[in-house]
Amino acid sequence: MRVKGSFVECLLLFSSFFTSHHHPIPIPLIHPTMAQIQVGDTLPLVTLKYCPYDPELSKACGIPQTLSTDSFKGKKVVIFGVPGAFTPTCNNNHLPEYKEKYDELAKKGVDQVVCISTADAFVMDAWGKWTEVSDKVIMAADGNGDFVKATGLWQDLTKVGMGAVRSKRFAMVVDDLKVTYIGVETQFGVSVSGATAVLAKL
Repeated sequence: MRVKGSFVECLLLFSSFFTSHHHPIPIPLIHPTMAQIQVGDTLPLVTLKYCPYDPELSKACGIPQTLSTDSFKGKKVVIFGVPGAFTPTCNNNHLPEYKEKYDELAKKGVDQVVCISTADAFVMDAWGKWTEVSDKVIMAADGNGDFVKATGLWQDLTKVGMGAVRSKRFAMVVDDLKVTYIGVETQFGVSVSGATAVLAKL
């Protein structure tokens, strides 16, 4: 029998055959690579985790809550992603600029600023406390990489010991779930993903 179709279709057919014949052969689950999100695209539905800011918890983390991207409906939101919490460029340049320019962003109509990294909610909360962003920036955890994979904004950093799914350094403006600006860094440092670049596009 000749099978037509893509590799994934053939793999699914192969999997179905062995499942129906009770062969104990594991079939790997393949996640297709998503194209990188572009201006005009709708933000995908993804659930993140975060610990709400609580000034009384200066030396402890709160209880992680869910943050669904559908909560951005009707809002203008700036989302920026970093490869790792506490890492030099992210900690010394990227996040602090958004903290410093928060009031300017708010004057431009931004309702929320969200920082995303492929870490857990406790790490993101601790990083927020360390940098004293208070409630200006929502420190959101994309622990399973669902957001960066759904938007095509992930990178493989196994060569530097940081794992196979890490966030690229990026920033986007989302207005009522529609992407109106996207800046992804292609070189070391912060330029198109920084708060200054975002402000120029608002």
